[in-house]
Amino acid sequence: MVPDRIEREIDIEAPIDRVWSLVTQGEHLGTWFGDAGASVDLRVGGAVVLTWAKYGSYRGIVEKVERPRLFSVRWSRKPDMEPVPGSSTLVEFILTGDANRTRVKVVESGWRELNLSDDERSKAADENRNGWIQELDELQAYAQKVATPA
Repeated sequence: MVPDRIEREIDIEAPIDRVWSLVTQGEHLGTWFGDAGASVDLRVGGAVVLTWAKYGSYRGIVEKVERPRLFSVRWSRKPDMEPVPGSSTLVEFILTGDANRTRVKVVESGWRELNLSDDERSKAADENRNGWIQELDELQAYAQKVATPA
């Protein structure tokens, strides 16, 4: 059966406000997540573009902004396409913590609604399940480098 949700969590030794910046500002998101830049219009309905040198640019639309606890984006499963029903998933960054430590939970959902065969949906979900392990490790490493502004 195709899962409808992928969930991953990681703890970061940094204040919640700082981690919020790392997951919502293009200058940071385009460093630890996309490797070739990102832009974020941080408002409901705002545009998000995540770019990878190898894979191209993926478009998203901001669904929710509840600073500093929740940021969600509906993003396209293919480069240079609008995130429309049937070809996009919803990614939620849920932050909890305090002045010293932040737990980041990522939930990606909507796999069963993709216009793909069950095998293709399962493969895509598995790829992203593994991808979130890597991406959150990169966020954690990046946060340690920039957690304390100079």
